[in-house]
Amino acid sequence: MSICAILLAAGESSRMGTPKPLLDWFGAPLIQRQVEALLDAGVDEVFAVTGNRAEDIEYVLKSVMPRMPKGDRVHAVRNDAFLNGKTTSIIAGLSALPPDTDTIVLLAVDQPRPSWLIRDVLESHRSTGALISSPVYDGHGGHPLVFDGSLLDELRVITEEGQGVREVVRAHADAVNRLVVDTPLARLDMNTQEEAAAARDVFPDPRVA
Repeated sequence: MSICAILLAAGESSRMGTPKPLLDWFGAPLIQRQVEALLDAGVDEVFAVTGNRAEDIEYVLKSVMPRMPKGDRVHAVRNDAFLNGKTTSIIAGLSALPPDTDTIVLLAVDQPRPSWLIRDVLESHRSTGALISSPVYDGHGGHPLVFDGSLLDELRVITEEGQGVREVVRAHADAVNRLVVDTPLARLDMNTQEEAAAARDVFPDPRVA
């Protein structure tokens, strides 16, 4: 049984001006910091789905992983169909999961989260026995999303037309564990350089223990 994370790092970055996974995030590429946070939070394996500028992002992963604790638990999954929508990247990541996966963490690279927040959502998910878990801040759902492995078949047939994972969340609305948190970091999302700069101002430096 294992906890696996799908880290979505495949999308276009036209509004950002540079690939989001390669943004400097406290002295390292954003994708590296995201992988570190997921592993530190208790995830067993991370599947980083690439697409746009895949070679550059995979180069960063391959150069960093040998020097990372648990680096052998990080895998690059290329999605050549990423222009067809985020759903294709989610499905690519799901297809790479090992058969003993019992918990699935879903997070986009442009939604940085500190390890303690990911850990809190995971621990709440486990303790409640929920099918789906999500942090909630100020009455609005955030990320990461956590799914029970029993939903894998449903997740693999999501569509862009059905709004991706939202159709699975809607189908199990009564079984969603909504963990109320007191930090806006649960809803942090970056699409422009200005948003990234503002996010750095409120995000805890991951280099500080």
